[in-house]
Amino acid sequence: MMKRKKTIFAVASIMAMALALTACGKKQETMVEETTAVPSEVQESETETESETETEEAGLQIIEERKVVDGQMQSYLTGEWKDKEVVVRRPLAVMIPNNAQAMPQYGISEASIIYEAPVEGRITRLMAIFEDFDDLDHIGPIRSSRDYYVYTAMGYQAIYCNWGLAKPYVEELINRDTVQNISVGVDGIHKPADEAYGRISRPGYAKEFTGYLFIDGLKDAVDRLGYEWEYDDDYVPQFTFAAEGYRAEYEDAEDAVTIRPGGTKSNAGGYGAYNPYFEYNKEDNLYYRFQDGKKQIDEMNNKQLTVSNVVFQYCHGEVRDAKDYLAFGVHGEGDALVFTNGKVIKGTWSRMDGDGVPPKFYDEDGNEIIFNQGKTWICNIWKEYSEFVEYE
Repeated sequence: MMKRKKTIFAVASIMAMALALTACGKKQETMVEETTAVPSEVQESETETESETETEEAGLQIIEERKVVDGQMQSYLTGEWKDKEVVVRRPLAVMIPNNAQAMPQYGISEASIIYEAPVEGRITRLMAIFEDFDDLDHIGPIRSSRDYYVYTAMGYQAIYCNWGLAKPYVEELINRDTVQNISVGVDGIHKPADEAYGRISRPGYAKEFTGYLFIDGLKDAVDRLGYEWEYDDDYVPQFTFAAEGYRAEYEDAEDAVTIRPGGTKSNAGGYGAYNPYFEYNKEDNLYYRFQDGKKQIDEMNNKQLTVSNVVFQYCHGEVRDAKDYLAFGVHGEGDALVFTNGKVIKGTWSRMDGDGVPPKFYDEDGNEIIFNQGKTWICNIWKEYSEFVEYE
């Protein structure tokens, strides 16, 4: 197959919200801003129904409203059937390092959505969205907050979990009543939740990669701080999924089996340090994640990370200060690529309705893109470095 290098130029957009900043160090990451002190049934609605609507793609049915069947509902994050108590519960948005010195991560394969974005040092950091976390003992390692991750988490109504923050840019935001966070008690955190965190011995690892989120402590902290566990009535799901027994095939779309958010060459767009990529497997319809020339695995089960959908969300970015903290526009509009079923759908994203609503994805005709059921990986692509994006 001939290799085609694809470049996306973001559409003109108005950024409705403040730009955000990023966190991570260079390849040998430091923790200048982070304090490393060791921290000591919803009633079923009678209106809950599932209706299926046919889309323009011939015969494709989609999930609309959900209904409870044998104690289960279809997830807003993946479309898959899960226990109702899991589906109606607000998820966790957990900050996880993604640089070589932190690998492997623990528990990340259980995340329903993984959001990846560049940070200072021109590497990426992950924010993993977990809805099904009851069987996990811990997740991590955990790293610090940047404001555009917070803004993104707010779109999922997630409980935001972090260890440290870039105080000048994040302190005011993360301490708002609209941001319910479970954070280590470092300078700049007004409502610490140290009971949710602790360290695990990792011989040979730097101290900043030994801090973990413990689920029992997290649940205690959520209850102590009086946070609500359920989505509120204004919740808007990000994705529209193909219904049970259907696939969004996009037969007329271009094939895209290998997809690289930063290409194969070193570059300063965040993805050029470790050159991550995804390989589509048509046998199971999953995208397998690779990074730094090898499989990216979960330490918990030694399994390679896989997802059903990959999204490239193009955002304008700026360098904020001499520390190379970054800012990205995660509100407004921009270009997007959605990869599913081994195809690439070119389109746009839009987030114009405030912090509490996530971006939606549309094809070039303005129709909402239909996702296949399963997990999704969203790469925030720094628009100014979009020339490095490749797929074939």
